[in-house]
Amino acid sequence: MFLTEDGHAQERSLLVEVLATVKKDELWIADRNFCTLGFLFGLWAKKARFVIRQHGSLPGELLGKRRLIGHTERGEKVYEQTLRLTYQGRERTVRRVTVLLQKPTRDGSTELHIVTNLTKSEADAVKVAELYQGRWTIEVVFLQLKTALQCEINTLGYPKAALFTFCVALLLENTLSMLMGSLRAAHGDEAVEELSGDSLAYELRNTYEGMMVAIEPEHWTVFSEMSLTEFARTLLKLAKTLDLTRYRKRRRGPKKPATPRTQYHNGGHASTAKILALRKSK
Repeated sequence: MFLTEDGHAQERSLLVEVLATVKKDELWIADRNFCTLGFLFGLWAKKARFVIRQHGSLPGELLGKRRLIGHTERGEKVYEQTLRLTYQGRERTVRRVTVLLQKPTRDGSTELHIVTNLTKSEADAVKVAELYQGRWTIEVVFLQLKTALQCEINTLGYPKAALFTFCVALLLENTLSMLMGSLRAAHGDEAVEELSGDSLAYELRNTYEGMMVAIEPEHWTVFSEMSLTEFARTLLKLAKTLDLTRYRKRRRGPKKPATPRTQYHNGGHASTAKILALRKSK
């Protein structure tokens, strides 16, 4: 996690902090907001690999013609082309992987461009496309953080309190993911796909206090003393006893068209951190 109290700050303002944590031979997969020359060359300097969606403002020179390499599992065509990048007098070439999308993205894009410094022996163009498209599953996690784990509480106006709540929600998301993994092992992927994260979180939230009252503390220590293998077996055993029909998703009708967004103006949207900083300065 890389945190900032300023709600107006963009991800790019934190990239220096991110680069400080990068280690050799790591593979960083990221959205286009992280596609800057400074970040890409910074990853190179750390001898790390990247698979990052190309931002429209990234300067570079395409070399040669793009070549059809293959198709994704969904049948989308995958092309590859060389892209030359220059930054502070240094020059590098990357592989530019293009996916012809079956459905346009929310912003109307019909092509997905991905830049990577992985070699062809490390991953072909189709694999690079699949690696990046797998990153989209993180959007499901953020939806679950917001709805099931309520990571954004409106009354927490102070930035540090809001960030603390978000961090707690991230830790709980790991716990919820562990629970879902146990259920997949016990009941299969298809059964778990029908589960509602909201319903599971509601169940845990409402039974927790009762369990703390009914079960003495010494009965919980057994879990801290288990080996990882014993703990996994216990989770699997408990997961098999769960009645999944109680937590199924409720299917709804077609979504209503989204309300068009309007630009904030005349102070319509403020950063709490900036307001507090201004108050302190006065």
